[in-house]
Amino acid sequence: MMEWSEAFGDVPVYVHADDSEWVQRSGPALTPWTGEILELNQATLIRCGGHFAGSSVLYCPWLDDGRGALFTGDTMQVTLDRSYVSFMRSFPNLIPLNAGTVRGIGEAVRPFRFDAIYGGFPGRTIKRDGSPVVERSVARYIAALEDHSIRQE
Repeated sequence: MMEWSEAFGDVPVYVHADDSEWVQRSGPALTPWTGEILELNQATLIRCGGHFAGSSVLYCPWLDDGRGALFTGDTMQVTLDRSYVSFMRSFPNLIPLNAGTVRGIGEAVRPFRFDAIYGGFPGRTIKRDGSPVVERSVARYIAALEDHSIRQE
């Protein structure tokens, strides 16, 4: 993170205080924050929790022609078919999150309206209906955890 900050002119790097134990290298650009949201001019950081307690997403309402965009990293993973997002405690080890945590992620972003979702990996972008995609994805994930019948895709 510090190398990226330096490469872009020492821009600040915001890390939720709940994730401070995972920071490997500190520096003057590192800016810890607390709470559930952090307003950054027009953008908003939203603490969702998930695979780390401080996992956060970035909401930019002016992007995508004013329809809003959510940058999720791996807090929510855009699926390969780009129709859903998914949630994991550990993507590399395929360990799922529990229903309560997934429900909390959905609740954290519900107040924000966005069309696009930009995932943490190249090509993982949802271009339309991002807010409803998250709502459907939360319901689908929880139904699968609770062994409800879900439509196979």
